[in-house]
Amino acid sequence: MIVLKSAHELALMRDAGRIVAEVLERLREEVAPGITTGDLERIAEEIIVKRYGAIPSFKGYRGFPGMVCTSVNEEIVHGIPGKRVLREGDIVSIDVGVIHKGYHGDAAITVAVGNIDAESQRLMAVTAEALRIGIEAARPGNWTSDISRAIQEYVEAQGYSVVREYTGHGIGRQMHEEPQIPNYYDPRLGGRVRLRPGMTFALEPMVNIGGWQTRVLDDQWTVVTADGTRSAHFEHTVAVTKNGPEILTKLS
Repeated sequence: MIVLKSAHELALMRDAGRIVAEVLERLREEVAPGITTGDLERIAEEIIVKRYGAIPSFKGYRGFPGMVCTSVNEEIVHGIPGKRVLREGDIVSIDVGVIHKGYHGDAAITVAVGNIDAESQRLMAVTAEALRIGIEAARPGNWTSDISRAIQEYVEAQGYSVVREYTGHGIGRQMHEEPQIPNYYDPRLGGRVRLRPGMTFALEPMVNIGGWQTRVLDDQWTVVTADGTRSAHFEHTVAVTKNGPEILTKLS
């Protein structure tokens, strides 16, 4: 688990985060009926590699073939970009990770493709709000379990479920560091960590319209809802500071 020891390290994390935020904002603008998930991958490469000379965190990570993850409708996370054409009414989760000067940034958004139904709109709004609530709990003196509990209580009060097999995580010099931060609270899990300034986390609620159970497709990467209902995913890299949480993956 990394704990940043200097303002310089935090500045480097901010730099990586701003690249991620710029990529996501550009991809948000490009999402439209008729574009392919592979098109989104190529746009991300233009910014990450050619503009900034940064490294896409996901490419080759445990064999993952893409620079970004593009997960459509019932796909939760780890969708592989390719020939899939986005259609009117789809929703697509776009997850981007970047290594810049030795530090990682990681964030995700879910975007509507054209006009979407009211339930999908509500799902996206609830998931985004769950992330905001989780970030608000990332304050010195709180526990990681306070983040988990806040996300779960809000989501379930809205009638949705949180994915349990995949979690938020520490982040810094490595993309995945300890501790894991589930999006639900279970006192049997243990592993609670007291938050203090300098800690950096990727918080990422994944919210399903139906049940929380998942399965992995034959490509061995794409995670989908077991019941085929839609899922949304929002994520930010966040630093714990003495004044509260700071979102590192947003445009300033």
